[in-house]
Amino acid sequence: MTKKKTENQKEAAEVTKEEVENKEETTTSTEKNSIEDAILNASKIGESDDLQSQLEEAQKSAKDSYDKVVRAQAEMENMKRRNTIDLGNAHKFALDSFAKALLEVKDSLTMGLKTAKEENATIESILEGLEMTDKVFLSTLEKFGIESIDPTGEAFNPEFHEAVTMIPMPDKEPNSVLEVVQVGFTLNGRLMRPAMVVVVQ
Repeated sequence: MTKKKTENQKEAAEVTKEEVENKEETTTSTEKNSIEDAILNASKIGESDDLQSQLEEAQKSAKDSYDKVVRAQAEMENMKRRNTIDLGNAHKFALDSFAKALLEVKDSLTMGLKTAKEENATIESILEGLEMTDKVFLSTLEKFGIESIDPTGEAFNPEFHEAVTMIPMPDKEPNSVLEVVQVGFTLNGRLMRPAMVVVVQ
């Protein structure tokens, strides 16, 4: 019986030893798993922090882009407003220099009228004043690209002349301008008004 007891004790000791070894292995395995889990969790936290910082950077970049777009839109609106004002002023004051130049013609006419009203005014002095006013006026028009069309003696050109009547004249060149009834005008080469002319038949 003692022998059996000893064998049982041996078996029990071996079982206990195996259990201890199993427990140690389980504990070691559990500790190893816990360490691996901790490392994995730490890397996930690192990834999460990384993702969070990337998200913050993306949000900041989006906000900066939005601010730039809003600023660009505001600048465009301001530019449109300025252009509208400038265009309005250009239309309003486009004739400013032309109007100032016409004041010279007005002054010349005023002087001519004043001379005509004088007691000792002669037809010659009035005529001289009118001719001077006409020269000033034509000079003013030429400054702004307006030129007169006076085709007396030239060949009739339907692009710039309008025939009022035709007169047979054997000693003159047929289809030539005999007389200008009303002077025509061009603006920078474009016809404003054709010259009204009498044409040789």
